Amino acid sequence: MAIQEQRREFYWPSGLVRRLAQARPALLVAAVIFAGLVEFAGLAVVPALIGFAAVALAVLVREAAIPGTDSGSLYGTNVMPAVADRMVEAVISGLPNPAIALTLDGIVVAANASAQQITPGISRGDPISFGLREPDVLDAIRTAAATRRVHRTEFFQRLPADRWWEATVAPLALPGGKDDRYLMLLTLRDLTPLRRVEEMRADFVANASHELRTPLASLSGFIETLQGPARNDAPSRDRFLAIMKEQATRMARLIDDLLSLSRIEQNAHIHPDAPIDLVAIVHQVADGLSPLAREREVEVRIADGASSLIVPGDRDEMIRVFENLIENALKYGASGKRVDIALAREPAAGEAGDAVVSVRDYGPGIAPEHLPRLTERFYRVDIGESRAQGGTGLGLALVKHSLNRHRGRLAIESTPGSGANFTVRLPLAKTLGISEISR
Repeated sequence: MAIQEQRREFYWPSGLVRRLAQARPALLVAAVIFAGLVEFAGLAVVPALIGFAAVALAVLVREAAIPGTDSGSLYGTNVMPAVADRMVEAVISGLPNPAIALTLDGIVVAANASAQQITPGISRGDPISFGLREPDVLDAIRTAAATRRVHRTEFFQRLPADRWWEATVAPLALPGGKDDRYLMLLTLRDLTPLRRVEEMRADFVANASHELRTPLASLSGFIETLQGPARNDAPSRDRFLAIMKEQATRMARLIDDLLSLSRIEQNAHIHPDAPIDLVAIVHQVADGLSPLAREREVEVRIADGASSLIVPGDRDEMIRVFENLIENALKYGASGKRVDIALAREPAAGEAGDAVVSVRDYGPGIAPEHLPRLTERFYRVDIGESRAQGGTGLGLALVKHSLNRHRGRLAIESTPGSGANFTVRLPLAKTLGISEISR
């Protein structure tokens, strides 16, 4: 037994060339499939090389375990059962994207787990049409089989959720070059994120254009009036100039918010690490908005549950966050005549806990159907009221993106008739000296 084990130890180096020769058909099949994935299905070169190396290692391990095995016998004249039995299944199962191997007649040879989740009705040995009932994809498979060329198409799935897919059908010639040595590789790429980004971009451009067009039209109309009928009408001229200034201010505010949102999104992957004190920032913002509070006859109360709340962050962004939240409470909740701001320290999963700041108004509140969409760009509960208050529709979107960059969270609670409560949670920084705090 010891002699047999000793011989086994020296089998790998002494028989490597012979085993490579025996495994040549299997390695050729794997090489063709991975080359097709790189060329036609968009698979990156490095994952393809890693996958091929894994398959090659598996084949060599098998040959080492069974020295007398002739791997060439697995790939005789009828190559498809052998490929489906071992090599194709190994390659397909390791692909990250949904992938299905087919014969030229559209019979399923192998499918990975991702493909079976999308088309649970497919089964090995059955026609692909049994599980995938997309006419465009089936036409692409027939076209690729007839022309021996790559064919692509897109299709839409409504259930269980709306998803867009790109299907690529690539005929792959296996070693031998005969018709019965062709394999059809169907791969699917999820286009849903791209489509949603395109829709968001189109909506964003349309909304931004509309928001800018309104004040521009107003400015253009008043300019024409001042150049014509109101040229020598001093009272009308003063009134029109005041309106023009208001519209120009609104347009400047919108452009400023757009630029701020763009800057935050560009730096979304960079988490600020400068220590800042939220208690000092909230008091500064409340003091700066005190003229608006007096104008609206709203009392602002601040309850300090902590002497300081030090978080890693960008001071200017945090000022914008609390300016938006407190200003919204003063404008849209003014009928409640009171705004309560609470600052507290709460335990959390992290070692330092969370800083919690809540801004509560006692105005008309927000209907439940609006709550999930409040942080969308240009979304407004009441468009007329928002524009009358000088809102751009981007304030809460800025809050959300800024908090995401700071690893924070925003919670919104409201009951119609009872006001609204906006709660910000940010992870506290580790203990720092007072001289290190950014002021």
